[in-house]
Amino acid sequence: MSEAASTHVALAKSTRNSATTGSTTDGALLPSLAPLLHEWLPRQRWFAGKGRPVTGFRLVSATEMVPSAGTAGPGLLHLLLRVEQPSRSVRSADDCYQLLLGVRTSLPPLLAGALVGRVERGPLAGRTVYDALHDPRLADVLLERFRRPGSLGSLRFERTAEIPAGLTPRVLDAEQSNSSLVYGDAFILKIFRRVFPGTNPDLELPLALTGEGCERVPAPIAWFEAPGAEPLTLGVLQPFLQGARDGWQLALAALAAGRDFLPEARALGRATAEVHTALAAALPTPALRGTQTRQLVARMTQRLEAAAQAVPALVPYVPGLRAAFDAVTDLGVRGSGWAQQRVHGDLHLGQTLRSADGFWSLIDFEGEPARPLPERRMPAPPVRDVAGMLRSFDYAARSHRPWNPEWAARCRAAYCEGYAQASGSDPRGEPELLRAHETDKAVYEVVYEARHRPDWLPVPMAAIQRLAQSAAA
Repeated sequence: MSEAASTHVALAKSTRNSATTGSTTDGALLPSLAPLLHEWLPRQRWFAGKGRPVTGFRLVSATEMVPSAGTAGPGLLHLLLRVEQPSRSVRSADDCYQLLLGVRTSLPPLLAGALVGRVERGPLAGRTVYDALHDPRLADVLLERFRRPGSLGSLRFERTAEIPAGLTPRVLDAEQSNSSLVYGDAFILKIFRRVFPGTNPDLELPLALTGEGCERVPAPIAWFEAPGAEPLTLGVLQPFLQGARDGWQLALAALAAGRDFLPEARALGRATAEVHTALAAALPTPALRGTQTRQLVARMTQRLEAAAQAVPALVPYVPGLRAAFDAVTDLGVRGSGWAQQRVHGDLHLGQTLRSADGFWSLIDFEGEPARPLPERRMPAPPVRDVAGMLRSFDYAARSHRPWNPEWAARCRAAYCEGYAQASGSDPRGEPELLRAHETDKAVYEVVYEARHRPDWLPVPMAAIQRLAQSAAA
C-alpha cells in the first residue's frame, strides 16, 4: 500500500470510529493535531476561553468531507472538539468548538494567513492544515453540500429552496463569535464556532418568523447540524442583503454629519415591534408572574454580584442597581404581571440592516453568546430587546466627540414611539421593568468592556451611574 493510501485509510478509520460511536477516544488523529491547536485556537477571535490555559482536547466527531489523500486538490476535515480548560464553576462543561480544517501538502501564499501548522506525526504527518473557510475551493464544497442535502458522516444538511452553483465565496472579517462566508453577494453562511446542544435561536427564530410571513428577518435557505437527541446547529445559510448598511454605521454617520437620526430610529422601533408581534404569534407566550418574577430578578442580581467581583469599579453602585431590580420584585408582590415571549436577546444597532429604500431588517438571533443556550432560548419580556437598543443609542452618542447626550435621548424617544405605533404598547409604560433590563444590560456591558475593550469601559459606567441614581431616587 502506498504512503498516500495508508494515510487515507488511517484518517478514514479515525473518522469512522469517532463519528459512529461518539467515543471521546481520538485514535491517532487528535494527538497529532493537538500541539498545533494549543497554539492556534486561543488566538482566534471567536475563542471564548481567553485568559484560561488549554489543558486538553476531546474529539466529539470527525468527518472527512473531502479526502485528504489520493486526490489532486485539498482535503477538508470537519471536527467537533471539546476544549478542556480550568473552569470558574464546578458545574461548567467544557466548550465544544467546530473546526473546518483544510489539508494540503503545502500552502499557497494567498492562504498563509489561514495557517494552523504542519503536522509532524499521525495520519496527516507531513501535511499542512489551515482554516478551510479561507480557501475558495473548500468553501465551494460547503455550498455544494447544501445544494445536495442529506447526511455525510456525522453531519446532516437541510435546505428549503434551490441554491445556484458557481457563486464566488469570500470571508467576512467583521464576525466576532462566529465566522461568515458570502457567496456571490446572494447568500451568507454563518458558521457557529462554539456550539451547544439544542437548536440555535439563529435558526429557530428566523424559521418561526418566516412561517408567520414576517419579512423583517432574512429567511433561512439551508442549514447543517450534528444530529442527536439534542442536535447541534452548525451553520445557517440566508439571503445576503446586498447594499444594506448596519444601524451602527448609519448612526455614526448621522452623528458625524451633525444630523438627527429620528426617522431611522422611529422606523427601527416599528420593525422591532413587528418582529415581536410575529414571534408572539408563532411561539408560546407564558406570563411573568410571582415565582417567575422572583427568578428573573434573582438572575439579574446574581449577574450583578458576579460583575462587581470581576470589576471593582461597580461596587459603589451596587445598592442603587439592586434597587432597580427590587422595584420589579415589589410590583410582582403587589400582583403585577407582564407578558413574556421569545425575543432577539442581543438587540443593538449592529444587529440591524437598512436597505437603500429605508427598509429595516433584524439579524443575528443567536442571543448573547456568553450566556448558556437554554437561557438564551427562554421567553423574556419584549422590553429586554428594547433596553438593548436604548443602550446602543447611548453607545453611538458616546463614541462621537463631543459627546451628545441629547442626540441619544431623542433617538431613544423616537424608537419607543415607533415601537408603540406598530405594537399599540409603549415600552416606556412599564418603567420599572424597562429600567431593570437596561440595568442588566449595562452590567453585562461593563464586564465585557473590562475584559475585552478597557478603553470603552467609561461608556457603560456612565449608564451605571445614571441608572443607580434613577433607581435610588
